[in-house]
Amino acid sequence: MVDYPRYAIYYVPAPGSSLDRFGAHLLGYDAFSGKDLPFPDDTLKQVPDWRELTRDPRKYGFHATLKAPMFLADGKTETSLLSACEAFAATPRAIPVIRPVVGSIEGFLAVIPAEPLPELVRLAADCVSEFDSLRAPLTEQDRGRRNPSQLTPAQREHLDRWGYPYVMDDFRFHMTLTGRLGAERREPVLAILADRFAVLDLPTLPIDRLAVFRQADAESRFRIINHWGLRARDD
Repeated sequence: MVDYPRYAIYYVPAPGSSLDRFGAHLLGYDAFSGKDLPFPDDTLKQVPDWRELTRDPRKYGFHATLKAPMFLADGKTETSLLSACEAFAATPRAIPVIRPVVGSIEGFLAVIPAEPLPELVRLAADCVSEFDSLRAPLTEQDRGRRNPSQLTPAQREHLDRWGYPYVMDDFRFHMTLTGRLGAERREPVLAILADRFAVLDLPTLPIDRLAVFRQADAESRFRIINHWGLRARDD
C-alpha cells in the first residue's frame, strides 16, 4: 500500500481572477486557501441539489488536469517535485490561448475550449512526460479502478505507460464544474452555467499557469501548495 500524500499538476486560473472566483464559488471550495465557500444564491435557487451535483469535483478544486494525481516514486520528495515544476514553468514555450465555453464532456459540465488547439495538447503531453520520473508505478488496484476493459487499446497503453488513460492524443482540456449528469438534467443545468459564465466576458483564456496540488490522505480535498506562471517564448 502506498502512503499519502498524493500530488497532481494542474492548470489553475490566477488566484482572485474572475474565472478563479467563478469556479471556486460554484464548487464551494477554494483550493488556494483550503476553505469552503458559499455557493451563489441564485444557483441554489435554480438548482436546489447543487451541493450534491458538485460533490465529486469539489474534492479536487477548480482546475484542468495536466498531470493526473500520483504518488511519488521512491526517493522522490515534495521538494524535488516543486523544483521540477519551477524549472518547467521557467522554460520558454508557446502559451496556448483558448476560447473558453461551458460545455459537456462525457456527461460532466466543464469549462472547455470551443475548438481543439494543438498547442494545448502539446503542453499537456510535455507535462505528462516531463514529470513521469517522479511518479510511483501504478498499483494493480489503482489500475483496476480505471476499468481497463472499458478503455480503448490506446487508452490502456497510456494507462500502463503513463498511469492515466486520457493523455497524449486522448487528452481533452476541461475545468470540471459538476459530476456526471443524466441527459434529462444536462441541458437545463448547462444553460444556467453558460449564462453565469457569459457574465465574465472572457473571450480568450491563456493557459499560462501551473500548480501543484497535494492530497494529505484519502479523505482530504486537494489543496494548492505552490503555483507558477509559465514563461512565454519570444517569437
